[in-house]
Amino acid sequence: MNLTSFYPVLCTTTVSETRDFYVQHFGFTVVFDAGWYVSLKRDGDPAYELAVLYAGHETIPEPYRQATAGVLLNFEVDDVDAEHRRLIDQAGLQQLVPLRDEPFGQRHFILVDPAGALVDVITPIPFAPEFEAADAT
Repeated sequence: MNLTSFYPVLCTTTVSETRDFYVQHFGFTVVFDAGWYVSLKRDGDPAYELAVLYAGHETIPEPYRQATAGVLLNFEVDDVDAEHRRLIDQAGLQQLVPLRDEPFGQRHFILVDPAGALVDVITPIPFAPEFEAADAT
């Protein structure tokens, strides 16, 4: 298989709010907007893509026409403390998990987007001894 692209698509009843959330807070730009489907891109090396789709749209098989649930998007950043100040302290977004260090090698916090997807903002930190053996990198 020659993979030319891969990106998540968030199903939601709040397409414009979800689009605006990722544009305003995570630096994505709109590259296509049909109202019911929005394609977002974040330039860089590599570039990142994300799409937002109206959950009740006819292109989705009927039994699956529902909002996103159980999705966690990881945003790995250089300085999670700075992002916490920017997103929580300055922008006033609600955190579900406060900024903290985890023994499995992450300093992170979690918030939720308007589609209901969890957004985990992470900076890798050293593993606690009990997790060092699990690191396959």
